[in-house]
Amino acid sequence: MDARALRRAEEASSKHWTLSRTFFILLIVILIIYIIYIYIAQKDVYKYKPIYPHWKKKQPAFACGVTVQNDPIIKVNNLKTYMIGSYIEHRKEVKMIRTITIMFRSENAEYHCLLCCNGQNVSVPATRDIHSDHFGFEYGTADITCKVPETCTKPTHVAITSRSPKEDGSLQDIRASQPVRNQEEKKDFPYDFTVCISVMYDYDNVLELVQAMEMFKILGVQKVAIYKTSCTPDIQKVLDYYVRQNFVEIIPWNLSPHNITVSRGWKKSDSPGELHYFGQIPALNDCVYRYMYQSHYVVLQDLDELILPMKSKNWPELLPKLERQYNQIGGFEFENHYFPLSIKDSSAKYSPDSWKKVRGVNILEHITRISNDPNQFNNIKVIVNPRFVFKATVHGILESIHRTVRVDRDIAHMYHMRSIPNEIVAKRSQIRDTHLRDYAKSLIPVVSKVLEEALGNY
Repeated sequence: MDARALRRAEEASSKHWTLSRTFFILLIVILIIYIIYIYIAQKDVYKYKPIYPHWKKKQPAFACGVTVQNDPIIKVNNLKTYMIGSYIEHRKEVKMIRTITIMFRSENAEYHCLLCCNGQNVSVPATRDIHSDHFGFEYGTADITCKVPETCTKPTHVAITSRSPKEDGSLQDIRASQPVRNQEEKKDFPYDFTVCISVMYDYDNVLELVQAMEMFKILGVQKVAIYKTSCTPDIQKVLDYYVRQNFVEIIPWNLSPHNITVSRGWKKSDSPGELHYFGQIPALNDCVYRYMYQSHYVVLQDLDELILPMKSKNWPELLPKLERQYNQIGGFEFENHYFPLSIKDSSAKYSPDSWKKVRGVNILEHITRISNDPNQFNNIKVIVNPRFVFKATVHGILESIHRTVRVDRDIAHMYHMRSIPNEIVAKRSQIRDTHLRDYAKSLIPVVSKVLEEALGNY
């Protein structure tokens, strides 16, 4: 090969090597970029939704060989009985565990408590006590109680069964156990006021929810417990916002998997079902016991209701006055007053334009209440010392150590915004009552702030 041909061959080989090296480097760069892209794109997926979910799947907890379930509702083996919450009962001479349940009232069974004590199961007989306020529905609220043996110094979990496991030595028919709460009888509490809301079902009233939460804060509340079945996505965003603030606790409340038909009203003849109003009463009782040693007072009310002082600024100022005036430390009843949603006063001062884009009732627009009928029972809601309560109901207390007293409506009463049939409104006198607007200066800016932070560009 002559020198010219050799140079051409060397030049061709050099160009080929340069192209190969460039291609190789480019391939490496593309590969690195791709890896970085995959990492960034999948970062949240790995964090919240792993490609292999079983890596992140939470393993079930066990206590003495029995699966533990922290949330209500737990079916009792083959019975129509459901455990809601279990609590140490400190107010009896003998140490006991009280389990709030939903029970098919006509079903007879012998109950046993299976206690997890020091790593071992201990079975003891139990008794039942069905609450009287079942409104004629097939299911009702009931307490299942059992004595704690002296050898069981700290029962950490309990399961309810219809027979002693010792009869066949098997635990296979026990669905789950639940933690036993209220282990200590405390004298100091992290909260002064806790509001119990039962139950949230198909809820979509965004504006009123935020207004209620912020009014609770203004009135002196530190905690709101909500027994939730279902709600809209915007409601869930608001709830998540308050959960992050540690202001709201959500207790899951879903009876549909257990084939219990819930009523949408309180009267069986008008609202078919097997259990009164979404299971409201067992939820209220559970809330009283859940916060018995967490809160000085517990308030049993709904989201469309507000107990307002007439001459005090808030509840921390009101309650000591009530205790002195009525020589009472057990609980207080507040008379209901209706503000029909059909009567509105849409003043621009109390109806910001930004709120009009949000679904729900603006409580500041309802300043007309109708008179109560003196010949009919007027509903009440209560603020109680939970350590004096044994049984709660929708409008008051069924059983307690100290009685509750009715508060003079000129001192405080309940503002209740709801739909009222026109024929009832027409029969009652109408009273202009703007007291709720006394809170508007504090309420309006915080509601607007929460709506923006919780819902974004609403």
